[in-house]
Amino acid sequence: MLICPLVSFSQLREKYNQEDHDEKPIRFGINLGVNLAHFSFTHHPVFLAQSPLDSITVVESVNSTGINLAWMVNFRLSNHFDFRTYPVNLTFTERNFLYNLNYPDGPAGEAPITQKKTQSISLSVPVQLKFSSDRIDNFKVYMLAGAKVEYDLASNAGARKAENQIKLNRLDYGVETGLGFHFYFPMFVMTPEIKMGWGIGNLHARDPNLKFSSVIDKINSRTISFSITVE
Repeated sequence: MLICPLVSFSQLREKYNQEDHDEKPIRFGINLGVNLAHFSFTHHPVFLAQSPLDSITVVESVNSTGINLAWMVNFRLSNHFDFRTYPVNLTFTERNFLYNLNYPDGPAGEAPITQKKTQSISLSVPVQLKFSSDRIDNFKVYMLAGAKVEYDLASNAGARKAENQIKLNRLDYGVETGLGFHFYFPMFVMTPEIKMGWGIGNLHARDPNLKFSSVIDKINSRTISFSITVE
């Protein structure tokens, strides 16, 4: 009579993948994702004070997509808390501004609606605190919060010939929060995650002598990313 319950229990245990995965003090993973990024900005008083007959009448930030690739290191703190960081974290983004111009400069390539692109290749170092639920079979959900420092390798803040561009500083910092799910397979753990980031530093290296830069005051980064980590 006792054999059948023991067999059933044994079968259930066989389906419990990566049983000791969460007990490891340090874990590593490869992270690949896509992001949706744009700028949050404020108009400079120069723009607010200009007349309707001035050249630039509207400035808008446009959402654009990018990719990110990272190497994750996870440190176990307790049954429900972990500390995570990404020693190597590269993010490729392109964020754009749209300008409505009353008097576009045709020879300079301007149109009534002109788009200015700002491309970034950023190396960032995030630190995150992760809170996980109890494991349910081969599934677990978690939330995270943290901060990051970001350095833009493609920043044009020091460019001398940028008359038609918007200059951005190299260094940025901000906070982020997210939600993720662990799926435990026999050979690995796959983790889809969605995360939102808010840049706190002012990215704009404003130059009052530049047409497209003078009408903008502060610029802050905003990002939504979806990624998959394999451990």
